[in-house]
Amino acid sequence: MTGLGEVVQSLAARDGVEGVLLLSADGLPIERSRAGSFESETVAALAATLARHADPLGQGSGRGELRTAVLEYSGGLAVLARVGGGDWLAILAEDGADVGQLLYDLRHHRPALTALL
Repeated sequence: MTGLGEVVQSLAARDGVEGVLLLSADGLPIERSRAGSFESETVAALAATLARHADPLGQGSGRGELRTAVLEYSGGLAVLARVGGGDWLAILAEDGADVGQLLYDLRHHRPALTALL
């Protein structure tokens, strides 16, 4: 069986991905892999805060809980994907990175990722 570290490493090895961080609902880093320069603790805390505040938007608009978010910034992309009850994957990608296959894989392999937690 593949471990969490191996999953994080394999996601981080994709073209255009600069870093992957598995974080708890409380914003604590669980597992990480990074090539780019960012503070894991800061990203984990802010990603968890974003997730907490995005859920009410989904509830208020009749869309339900947040599963995946893609945020486009001037310097690149941030993908936030729920795995498990409250844990999240934060994936940082280069500006212009094609994350289509990554999003597809996250959607289809979410149950397997959840099982690892």
